[in-house]
Amino acid sequence: MDALNHFETRNTFLLSRLEWLAGFAVAVTLTVMHWGDIRWPVFIGLFVVIDAIGYVPGALAFRRSRTGTISRNYHLAYNVMHSLLTGAAVAGLWAWLVRPEWALLAIPVHLLGDRGIFGNSLKPFRISFEPKKHALFEEFEAAWSRTASPAATRQEGRTTEATETSTVRSSADAASHPGP
Repeated sequence: MDALNHFETRNTFLLSRLEWLAGFAVAVTLTVMHWGDIRWPVFIGLFVVIDAIGYVPGALAFRRSRTGTISRNYHLAYNVMHSLLTGAAVAGLWAWLVRPEWALLAIPVHLLGDRGIFGNSLKPFRISFEPKKHALFEEFEAAWSRTASPAATRQEGRTTEATETSTVRSSADAASHPGP
């Protein structure tokens, strides 16, 4: 929402996802338009390597863990491989060292699809590797829903601008600081 409040309401989160979906649609459209020009082994390799390095090892470690706690290195690998900056660097290096080519669209198709379709972004170290609502976030969400309606805000004599009654999505920072 802003630099000091690292959370989103359901509505702002959906709007962010729509933006990612728009980018995904552009990448998919370009892929379809240049279907015959794409070197498919390269496209598939670039698409798969993001999860082969960044997701699968952490997912396996998470499933094998009895406590659900895994090394921060898995989060780090996920974040590096799913970063738009890393994707841009890989595409740039590939274009420079190999050649510019339409197969590089695999990178934005994967990353923008993850964000737009699945709502996935980078993984904070203190949050479960696989989606699971954090207890502090549940408390924050409950407190937000009690105080966010205009009627509740007026009844308590507050002059806040909290008008959305939907649930919120938060970073670990906002979840660990739930107070207004």
